[in-house]
Amino acid sequence: MTKNLFYKKENAWKGYSEKEKKVVMNYAEQYKAFLQICRTERITVQYMKNESKKHSFGKGKKFVINNSNKAVALVSLGTISPLKGIKFVGSHIDVPRIDVKQNPLYEKFDLAQLKTHYYGGIKKYQWFNRPLGIFGVILTRTGKKIEVRIGEKDSDPVFVISDLLPHLSKDQGGKTVSKAFDGEKLNVIFGSIPLSGKEKDSIKANILNILNKKYGIIEEDFISAELEVVPIDKVRDIGMDRGLIGGYGHDDRVCSYASATALFDSKNKYTAVSVMFDKEETGSDGKTGANGRFIEDVIIEILEKSNIKPTFANVRKVMNNSEMLSADVSCGVNPDYPEVHDIKNAAIIGNGIAIVKFAGSRGKAGTNDANAEFVNKIRNIFNKSGVVWQSAELGKVDQGGGGTIAKFMAQHGIDVLDCGPALLGMHSPFEIVSKADLYETYKAYREFFISM
Repeated sequence: MTKNLFYKKENAWKGYSEKEKKVVMNYAEQYKAFLQICRTERITVQYMKNESKKHSFGKGKKFVINNSNKAVALVSLGTISPLKGIKFVGSHIDVPRIDVKQNPLYEKFDLAQLKTHYYGGIKKYQWFNRPLGIFGVILTRTGKKIEVRIGEKDSDPVFVISDLLPHLSKDQGGKTVSKAFDGEKLNVIFGSIPLSGKEKDSIKANILNILNKKYGIIEEDFISAELEVVPIDKVRDIGMDRGLIGGYGHDDRVCSYASATALFDSKNKYTAVSVMFDKEETGSDGKTGANGRFIEDVIIEILEKSNIKPTFANVRKVMNNSEMLSADVSCGVNPDYPEVHDIKNAAIIGNGIAIVKFAGSRGKAGTNDANAEFVNKIRNIFNKSGVVWQSAELGKVDQGGGGTIAKFMAQHGIDVLDCGPALLGMHSPFEIVSKADLYETYKAYREFFISM
C-alpha cells in the first residue's frame, strides 16, 4: 500500500533488460554521430533535411518546411483533420557559442586576432585555452555564398582564445568571476606569420592573402558573414560503464535529434510536427526564433496541404486545439553542488526525461507554467507507455532560473509543457547527458506523437 501511495523517482537503467540496454546504447551511438557533425544550426537544418528524405519526407503527406536555413519543421500529416489539433514537439538548434564580429580582423603584438561577441549564456572562462573551430557562411560582394568549416578534420588548423598564465594572474584572481573575464577580450588567435615585403599590419595582410586565395574573399566580406567559433572536441562516452555522453551542444540538439527520430518512427493519426527553432539562447526573437511567425507559417502550410483554407479563424482553431512538448533540457543535480537545488524537485541524472511545469526566474517570471490538466494528460501518456520520467524545476526559488520557447507557443493558445533530459554542465563547451535519459526522451516524444 505504501509503495502505491508514494511518488518515487527510479533510475531508468534498473528497469532495462540486457536486450533493452543494447537498444539504448545503439541509439546513443547514432546520436553521437549526429552531434559530432552538427556544430551549428545551419548544419543541423541540412542534416535534418537529408535524414528526412531517408524516411520518405518530401513525398505525399510528409514534408519539410525550411526557414532561412536556421529553423526547420518536419511535418507528418495524420488521418485526423488538423483543425482538431496538431501535436508539436518544439526544440531549438542554436547553442551557446562565440560569434565573430562583423569587422573582426586586427593585428597586435605580432599576432592576428578576430574580435568576437559571445552568444547566449556562457561562463567565459570555460572557453579559454581549448581548441576551437570556425563554422558558418560568408557572402561575397558578388553574392557568392561560401561555406566555412575549419577544425573538424585532423589536418585542419584550430583556433584558441588565450588566457593569462597563473604566474601573472594576481589581479585577475582577486576579482569575481563575472568581472575577471572581459567579453571584449574573448579574441581568437588567427595567425602569426607576416607577409614578406610588407612592414605595417604584415600578419593581418598575410591572413587576408590566405583567405583570398582559399575563399576568394576580401576583408569587407566579413560584414556579410555568419561565423561561429565552437568547440571541436570529439563526442565521447563518459565513465567506465559508458553510461554518459560528453559533447558540445546537447542543449538543445539532444531534444532536436530525439524529436526527429521519434517522428520518423511514429505512425501518427493526428498531424505530428517536429519543429526546431533558432535564437532561443538569446531570447527567441528574430525571424527564425520562436517569438517570430514561423509557427503560423507551418500551420498555414499544413492547412493548405490538407485542402483547408488557412483563414484566420481556421489558424486560430488549429492553435487552440493543438498541444506541444517544449523539448528543452533541464538541469541535473551535480553531486558536488546539491545546495543550489530543492532536491525534492530536482532532476536526477539517469532517472528519465524531466517534466518541468514552469521555468522562468524568481517569482516564476517569464514562464508559461503549464496547466494541471495538460500536465496530467502527459504523465498519463508516459505512465501507460512505460516512459521513465521525473518531475523537476530549475534550481531553488531564489537561486536563478531560465527560459524556454514554451511561453511563446502558449501565447498562440497552444497547450505547452517543458519536457527534456537533464544535463550536467549545461551551457559549457562539454555538456553531459545520460544515455538512458536520451533514450527515454526519444520514447516520450514518440509516445506523445502517436497518443490519442
